[in-house]
Amino acid sequence: MSSAPRPPSRRRLLVSCGEPSGDLYAGELVRHLRERTGPIDVFGLGGDRLRAQDARLVAHVSELAVVGLVEVLRHLGRLRAVFQSVLAEVDREPPALAVLVDYAGFNLRLAKQLRRRGIPVVYYVSPQLWAWRRGRMRTVRDSVEHMIVIFPFEERFYREAGVRVTFVGHPLVELARPAPDPGAFLTEQGLDPRRPVLAVLPGSRRQEIAYNLPPIAAALRILSTERPELQPALAVAPGLGHEAIRAALGNLPVPMISGETHALMGAAAAGIVASGTATVEAALLDLASVVVYRLSPVSYFLGRPFVHVPHYAMANLIAGRRVLTELIQGDFQPAAVAREVGRLLDDTAHRAAVKAGLAEVRAVLGRPGASARAAEVVTRVLDRLEAKKT
Repeated sequence: MSSAPRPPSRRRLLVSCGEPSGDLYAGELVRHLRERTGPIDVFGLGGDRLRAQDARLVAHVSELAVVGLVEVLRHLGRLRAVFQSVLAEVDREPPALAVLVDYAGFNLRLAKQLRRRGIPVVYYVSPQLWAWRRGRMRTVRDSVEHMIVIFPFEERFYREAGVRVTFVGHPLVELARPAPDPGAFLTEQGLDPRRPVLAVLPGSRRQEIAYNLPPIAAALRILSTERPELQPALAVAPGLGHEAIRAALGNLPVPMISGETHALMGAAAAGIVASGTATVEAALLDLASVVVYRLSPVSYFLGRPFVHVPHYAMANLIAGRRVLTELIQGDFQPAAVAREVGRLLDDTAHRAAVKAGLAEVRAVLGRPGASARAAEVVTRVLDRLEAKKT
């Protein structure tokens, strides 16, 4: 007969995130938690940022970042294996608390299993239930001890649904910082600071590179003819290899910059940005951008009926109107991308309107210190759970 699991320890935490943005937020959260609670044993899913905080990773985000219904099905075997590995580690030595960060498809299923095992869950960075698949709210109510949200409109959404919730602001408010000397940064990257730079952010997942980058490359070819003075530079997300990016670019000679995304965005005159967290970064760094995104045709067809929001770009959702032009799926054509980049560079009134809209977004994202406030909420939950046992 196997021995019974050890009782939960206050100092042992499961942290689960499956994407580079979640890894960034999780790493900062754990750093602030250590400042409040002292030594803690952290294990789970994450990337280089979480590992830098001495977390033991069951799997790396580079193995997990999958987008699109069809793409998830293709990787289902691997995702299931990782899921079971996490639960095996939970069963081996139960944590005092699980902190699940974004990555809804995986983490909401994990929350159900943790509830069955009596492991309390804090969810940090809300699943976008307000945008699609609102039926998952029952899982949140049943399985989540406390929801920590980063957008102000989410607090009311969860409170009205009967979920404990705290709005802490967006962690990128303090993390998205331009280079102190943009001109020096561009020179270091081999770019001419006297010429306009176009920041290209095609996404952080391999599937996003495969679907977004070829039409972006075609747009860059148009722009190279129409605007030879324009210097495109591509931000490489953590975990992505340069070889796959070069192949998707069709060997178009575009400088690739790793680990300096915010510096590039802060120094650029305009951007081509994949829909997602990058649109929030664009707002925080005042980067006038065109938003693009493409899924496989089958994934888009299957998923579109479940989407219940008027915009795709998070910056536009926050503003409540279209601040950044969105070119999604069939509208994402090279000529359209080149045309919109041209408007951002040449149309003074349009550029001013975009910049004003980005300022509106910044105004509602909260003040700096979101990661510290999130750590404070997690600490309070731990204290409350500990008090119940005494």
